Amino acid sequence: MKTVKIVGVPEHFNLPWQLCIENGEFEAENIDLQWKNIPEGTGKMCQMLRDGEADIAVILTEGIVKDIVAGNPSKIVQIYVQSPLIWGIHVAAKSDFQSVKDLKDKKVAISRLGSGSQLMAYVNAHDQGWESDDLQFEIINTIDGAVEALTNGTADYFMWERFMTKPLVDQGIFRRVGDCPTPWPSFVITVRDEFLKKNPKIVEKILEIINKTTHDFAQIPDIDKTLADLFNQKVEDIQEWLKLTKWSQKHLSEKAFDKIQNQLFDLGIIDKKSTFVETVKAL
Repeated sequence: MKTVKIVGVPEHFNLPWQLCIENGEFEAENIDLQWKNIPEGTGKMCQMLRDGEADIAVILTEGIVKDIVAGNPSKIVQIYVQSPLIWGIHVAAKSDFQSVKDLKDKKVAISRLGSGSQLMAYVNAHDQGWESDDLQFEIINTIDGAVEALTNGTADYFMWERFMTKPLVDQGIFRRVGDCPTPWPSFVITVRDEFLKKNPKIVEKILEIINKTTHDFAQIPDIDKTLADLFNQKVEDIQEWLKLTKWSQKHLSEKAFDKIQNQLFDLGIIDKKSTFVETVKAL
């Protein structure tokens, strides 16, 4: 049995991994795939890859590209979700903010430095024509921290995946004033260099297993009800999410990588560029 430590956010995107683990598909190939949920998100997962606490991460594209440029010894081996991630822009339900325009020069809650919630604040600032240098951040670690910060006013708005945050909107804790979709594929699968070098066949097998499940994921009987129950969602919201989500079983091409990296550079999220071979490894 080969032990493999894999991390990802506790969100609906990662249910295919849980299903494969529960069905014993990795075990059947002598792989002990140990999944760990990381509610703190991308910044924390980047650190875990660097520290050797994780071998594989299912991670936001923009976050890992930024961290590999900054020296994270890992490679993107595949796109996991091709469709954009739709980030809801949320304020406290009782706040006076009525539109995204009202949030200029206001403080944004972020899970960690280098997290998707921080990087997408730059994307949103660019979309709104704001100076990104003027952005102010409050680190809140998790979504519970965001609830606290927005409720007590230590931060003014919070960007997080729209559907996962919808229960907080439905409960009257947050109000969504807008959306900001990523201009690139949502999630990629990334492997630590040292692990990849020693275990390329195991990584290939893991990708083969997960790709089979994601390919047919939307056709799983009652998957909408399963997801709604697991993630405290309304069935109709999950059905909309399933329609919008496009899984991928493909490598990140050099053309797509260049486009993403150029966008990150133009947004000021990265200040230097990496090469395709330093960032991506097609198996």
